[in-house]
Amino acid sequence: MHQKIIPNLWFDTEAEEAATFYASVFANSRIVNVTHYTEAGPRPAGTVMTVTFELDGQRFVGINGGPQFTFDEAVSFEISCETQDEVDHYWQRLTDGGEEGQCGWLKDRYGLSWQVVPTGMEEVLNDPDPRRAQRAMHAMLGMRKLDIAALRGAADGAPPR
Repeated sequence: MHQKIIPNLWFDTEAEEAATFYASVFANSRIVNVTHYTEAGPRPAGTVMTVTFELDGQRFVGINGGPQFTFDEAVSFEISCETQDEVDHYWQRLTDGGEEGQCGWLKDRYGLSWQVVPTGMEEVLNDPDPRRAQRAMHAMLGMRKLDIAALRGAADGAPPR
């Protein structure tokens, strides 16, 4: 399937390492292609220039462009998770060497930001009963890794666990 928009991720020198790591985290993932710098430069001939990879069918390109640019939270990738086990998997793998953030956000070991989001969260935060939605929002603001059962419990008025 042709993908019209392909995110390009700028790394200093870690594009291949990062692509390999990401492919180990997500099912149905692979390295598609690796290109290398030639004698024309600007980096030493033979070093990795770009890595094309797919994460669960989504194509990305990583480029080893140098230290001029780094990732920040202005751009993140959201992972929609069907179960709490799936949330736990992505959270554990992507925070390994990275850092936890608030409300399901994290930075991985390369500084790339991710949001690990359980399905059903939007429903509980947008509950037609404003008190339920407010309790769920308050609970979410106190979380790092999101816990959908705890969010639903908070919406129902259960004390925090």
